[in-house]
Amino acid sequence: MPDEVFGLPERREYPMPDAAHVRAAEAYFRYCPDDLKPKLARAIMARAREFGVDVESPTVKSYAGM
Repeated sequence: MPDEVFGLPERREYPMPDAAHVRAAEAYFRYCPDDLKPKLARAIMARAREFGVDVESPTVKSYAGM
């Protein structure tokens, strides 16, 4: 998979090639290291917009600055 589909491309973690994986990344967000949570949250929100996924987690939204 290309780097751009990963929420954390430098670590190749949280792949989001489709809507199901965006939902999975949201579900596993709590396992992300604290210092990387803002970056992952922004990536989740961006990919969610692409695939029309409704992000429900207030934690992800908060880290993304929404």
